[in-house]
Amino acid sequence: MSLFNPAAESRIPANAQNLYRVTHADLPLSCPMPAMSLWNSHPKIYLPIEDEGGKAKCPYCGADYVLED
Repeated sequence: MSLFNPAAESRIPANAQNLYRVTHADLPLSCPMPAMSLWNSHPKIYLPIEDEGGKAKCPYCGADYVLED
């Protein structure tokens, strides 16, 4: 039995960066984002980046998000 999981290998590590650049395709924005592995993360929270002038900060992990486009 192999423990290799290709789907897990393509995941972004949750809470691994301090700054994430996102686009309108990523909206609605949540932290952690859907492409992040969740096993070591905090509860999902939605961030109102459009209402905040294109910037948002996660109150759990402190990650900053910047909306580009």
